[in-house]
Amino acid sequence: MKKIMPFLMTTLAALSFAAASPSQSMAADTVQPVQRAAMSEAEAGAGMFGLGKSNDAYAQYFIGQSYLNPLTTEGLSISNVTFEPGCRNNWHIHHKGGQILLCTSGRGYYQEWGKPAQELHPGDVVNIPPEVKHWHGAAPDSWFAHIAIAVPAEGASNEWLEAVDDAQYRQLK
Repeated sequence: MKKIMPFLMTTLAALSFAAASPSQSMAADTVQPVQRAAMSEAEAGAGMFGLGKSNDAYAQYFIGQSYLNPLTTEGLSISNVTFEPGCRNNWHIHHKGGQILLCTSGRGYYQEWGKPAQELHPGDVVNIPPEVKHWHGAAPDSWFAHIAIAVPAEGASNEWLEAVDDAQYRQLK
């Protein structure tokens, strides 16, 4: 874990710097009304890191539509994941490596097996240790996006499990 922390911190700092670059924010201020008018609901829901493409490779592990926008191409896996309202992934476990979620847009939920669901908002950070059964996704009435960071570890893998119970999900506010 100690070996990846400098790389992780450098990567996150670079992403933050790119998102807040003065030249980008000046350009965005100049064309903002035009961009907002042309921006789809999906693009708005994705937040500053972009919608990406339909998450077809993992669709069997999701209820509803999700989108995946990889932010790195090799080494540490960092992606923006966007969930349409009501979309959530199945219960799953990250063996050995764990996962970090940086919530960037909308409203969503995270739940560990046997514990109550936690409501998530932009700025929330979820550190998911290895071997913890959990799920995450959008609230029923809101788009939701987070940056997903797969914590690397030798032999790391994901185990996808059953879908989140619809009746329990509908009880979330």
